[in-house]
Amino acid sequence: MSRTDSSLKNLFTAWIGQVIAIIISFVARIIFLQCLNEQYLGLNGLFTNILTIFSLVELGVGPAMNFSLYKPLARRDIEQIKSLMSLYQKAYIFIGSLIGIIGLLFTPFYTVFMDTVPDIPQLTLIYWLFIANTVISYFFSYKRALIICDEKRYIATAYHYIFYILVNLAQIICLLLARNYILYLVLQVVFTFAENVGISIKADKMYPYLRGKDISPILQKTRREIKKNISAMLIHKIGGMVVFSSDNLILSRYVGLATVGIYSNYYLITDALNKIFSQIFTSLTASVGNLNASELPEDQEKLERTFEKVLFANFWIYGFATCCLLALFNPFISIWLGDSLLFDKFTVLIIIANFYLTGMRKAVLTFWEATATFYYDRYKPLVEITINLVTSIWLAQRIGAAGVFLGTIISTVSICLWVEPHVLYKHVFKKRAKKYACRWISYTIITIISCMLTGGITSCVRLNNAYLNFIVKMMLCLHIPNIFFYILFRNSEEFIFFKELITRITKKTMNSFLKRK
Repeated sequence: MSRTDSSLKNLFTAWIGQVIAIIISFVARIIFLQCLNEQYLGLNGLFTNILTIFSLVELGVGPAMNFSLYKPLARRDIEQIKSLMSLYQKAYIFIGSLIGIIGLLFTPFYTVFMDTVPDIPQLTLIYWLFIANTVISYFFSYKRALIICDEKRYIATAYHYIFYILVNLAQIICLLLARNYILYLVLQVVFTFAENVGISIKADKMYPYLRGKDISPILQKTRREIKKNISAMLIHKIGGMVVFSSDNLILSRYVGLATVGIYSNYYLITDALNKIFSQIFTSLTASVGNLNASELPEDQEKLERTFEKVLFANFWIYGFATCCLLALFNPFISIWLGDSLLFDKFTVLIIIANFYLTGMRKAVLTFWEATATFYYDRYKPLVEITINLVTSIWLAQRIGAAGVFLGTIISTVSICLWVEPHVLYKHVFKKRAKKYACRWISYTIITIISCMLTGGITSCVRLNNAYLNFIVKMMLCLHIPNIFFYILFRNSEEFIFFKELITRITKKTMNSFLKRK
């Protein structure tokens, strides 16, 4: 398959799985709240964040090793692949074991992150089950990574969503019949183990040479490159974990565990959208890495043109989603869970702004990871987390939940939005990022205007029936931003490219369907 075909197959498989997963996760959340309570929901978010922080010991091995695999996979250098996979296996067994040890040693201290210890029985056992689930996921990660780097992410994706759906169904049945949170978590551990064993067996069938015992030592040059990239990714991992995993910890400590539970509902929606949209960018990563590994001059020129198209798609997707969230966020949660679990309008606006600013980094970060540019801005996260923690804690004590998310926005705007593209353009495209800055600013201004237009029109809809009111607003949101974007960009090179691509895919799908008939 061509790089485009591989990316599209990865994308469509991920989208199908993600849509099904989102539907079942929303149903599961309703049943969770009916069978348990908000404290269990807050505990779920808190322990997840704690284990995410412990995952820092991964040291950025994943992205560094993935980058090292692109070139040997492009050249079908089996001996080099075997050597890298052997190193990868040892690294991840060590990492999983280390996370388990750190997690157990931290047992006496996890209550530090709670303003008050909840009245939930067997808290320590619950915490240990979270540790077990995290540790198990590391023992087979290296084989999943090989499939993904070989532009066959759709296989790993299919396995993930099949087991995700199965575990959610099992947990729903568990809650309805037993209302037992311990059993709920045991099911999570069992299905995580089953998924990883399944993907491991599949990888062995796809790459039978993985079972070979004659493994050559890794070249010294490759080993140095891996160490260099791991050391850089370590700092980035720390920055990412602190910035994106500290929100629940700060909320729990300075605002309250109940607020963590309320935020988890908003997060469930933004995270679901991010997961759907991220499939577009993650499905491209291996193809971009493969393209970057090419030494042909025409492929290097193609890399920048591809980035500009991806940036355009990035804007359209997140600009449209931001307009929808602004008009539909609170109305949806009100219908879904009730008015008692709503944040005020200002807090919701800050959450949406954070969603947009983080989302608009996707294009840059996709190319940043695939080209191993992360080495050149390795000290950026240190400044980012300092600004984030100081501002989030200070603002949380003064304006509550909104302050936590506002702190993240301040660190993103002051550091990430200009450092990441500057490094990418300087070291990959060999030019200044002035063109990117102009595009980003214009895209953001257009998004703001679109939000004002969409919000103004939908605010006029005031029907007595809440469901009908929401449906009418949703239909307006689906049309207003997209029509506005179409009017502005219908003659642009990027829009024409995607229009032709969609036309080609549609024709190909129809021809395939007619042949089967």
